[in-house]
Amino acid sequence: MEHKTLDKRKSSRYTADQKSDLERQMQRLRDYAAAKGYTVSKEVLEIASGLNDHRPKLAKLLTDPTIGTLMVEQRDRLTRFGYESIRQLLETQGRHLEVLFPSETENEWVDDVVAVITSMAARIYGQRNSRRRAEQIKACIERAMQSEDA
Repeated sequence: MEHKTLDKRKSSRYTADQKSDLERQMQRLRDYAAAKGYTVSKEVLEIASGLNDHRPKLAKLLTDPTIGTLMVEQRDRLTRFGYESIRQLLETQGRHLEVLFPSETENEWVDDVVAVITSMAARIYGQRNSRRRAEQIKACIERAMQSEDA
């Protein structure tokens, strides 16, 4: 019997209030697998950036020869870049990568450009967020120091 695995990556900016959304996404994968008549042997959730190449749970899935099919909801949930390389690697091993919603545009080039823009925007947003937090911490420390001086 071929082992089927559901994989779900969530951004490293995951917060507790997104738990129900994450569960709905995993449930869509379960429903898809059930509709196809698949028996799912493993469900994997990894909280990490899609830009991060050091993802231990994904690496474990990719190196586990008992996993015949890896199912993901969207390509970018697996990885922002390198999707095609992962797909080809699995295919050469007689394994498969199955994506519920392969593309919104039906154009791989457009998908790649969207991935680059999304990644760049996330980095900029993350930098702003970090800068804002640093400024807030700095202001708090300055207030504390002023109150000690008074």
